[in-house]
Amino acid sequence: MPEGDTVWLAARRLDDCLAGDVLVAADLRVPQLATVDLSGRIVESVRAYGKHLLFSVGDGLALHTHFRMDGSWHLYRHGRPWKGGPAWQVRAVLETADWQAVGYRLPVVEILDARGQEALLGRLGPDILADDVDIAEIVERLIAQPHRAIGDALLDQAIVAGFGLIYVSETLFLRGIPPQATVGSIRDLTALVTTGRDLMGANRARGAQASTGDLRAQHYVYGRAGRPCLRCGTGVKYGKQRSGRHERDAYWCPHCQPAAPLPAITAEPPGLGGV
Repeated sequence: MPEGDTVWLAARRLDDCLAGDVLVAADLRVPQLATVDLSGRIVESVRAYGKHLLFSVGDGLALHTHFRMDGSWHLYRHGRPWKGGPAWQVRAVLETADWQAVGYRLPVVEILDARGQEALLGRLGPDILADDVDIAEIVERLIAQPHRAIGDALLDQAIVAGFGLIYVSETLFLRGIPPQATVGSIRDLTALVTTGRDLMGANRARGAQASTGDLRAQHYVYGRAGRPCLRCGTGVKYGKQRSGRHERDAYWCPHCQPAAPLPAITAEPPGLGGV
């Protein structure tokens, strides 16, 4: 699933190309929006909040999209071929005089009024990439659940919006904290959250998600189950953490992040990238 930095970069590129221009055409290919016509409206801004994209189009309305696992937005000059996938995967097309913005495989495409936007953002924690992000509020939300595993808590978008498995795995590694450690057992939550924010902030403009400083081997533990930790050489572990009815993946180095083993260790991790 794209993480906050990917969505932030998409918002910046879309805003650079669309903001201030009139929509000459808008095709929203979802049944509930079949009769909605945004043409003639001005794109006031495109912004990210966590993993959510909001296109402000005037009168308090916004087009809200979410990438989930594999959605994406692509920008094309008129007349250029679309290369984001087959035509049947297109869920939204926004056109200005200069650009075509094409949304592929978007599981969420909806129009929200001001109240709807307030409700959406009200369900989320602080945006980790916001210039004025309140780290103290994130820490307070974490402290409120002291018995929860930190690897699970940081993935909860109601606590902090924007983190995904890559940044949680790598941030915990950098702080020497195992994902199964309880929130209440961590001495410096402020430093932990700040490390994650700084790591994502350093990556957001370059389109890479590196924590090692080496774009050839970007991750210390994420996606490296069974392979050597890039710091100490110990085999990286992979496991599942149960969260209510769901399970969350976890990667960690048992030497650099010592702790009791996670339950339900799997021998065959999912096919994720890595070196």
